[in-house]
Amino acid sequence: MKKIFVLLTLIFSIAACNQSTDNTEEVLKNRIDSLEVKISETYKPGFGEFMSSIQIHHNKLYFAGENKNWELANFEVQEIMESLEDISKYCNDREESKSIQMIQPAIDDIKNAISQKNNQLFTSSYIVLTNTCNNCHYATNHAFNVVKIPDLPPFSNQSFIPTK
Repeated sequence: MKKIFVLLTLIFSIAACNQSTDNTEEVLKNRIDSLEVKISETYKPGFGEFMSSIQIHHNKLYFAGENKNWELANFEVQEIMESLEDISKYCNDREESKSIQMIQPAIDDIKNAISQKNNQLFTSSYIVLTNTCNNCHYATNHAFNVVKIPDLPPFSNQSFIPTK
């Protein structure tokens, strides 16, 4: 009789564990499904938002370099690079993302000019950077989006003159 009791207890325990596992699996599956829905609905910046950010930093980069504010120029080129990396990460489903790397040599040249604190090299590298942006736009059927050397800073509340 004692053996039957132990055997029945063991069977019920195993059955209870199986039910708990099935229930746990279902709860976990529901949580995963819920998280997948949340992830799919999470805001992800679009290609245009990244490009607008690059445009602002491209503008600020110009005025930083023109004023020989090399620290700010370095910051702005890093911001451009960060946006380019984000395009590759978050917009890799866009055909245009495949062409982003064509800008890297121009970025390297402008970083070199900044590290040398060479105003003439900066100016020529900035022109190459701007032309490379337009070449990329052309290559990706966005030739209607023409970038130029800016006439005015993007913000009236920022000084581009280096602090002393």
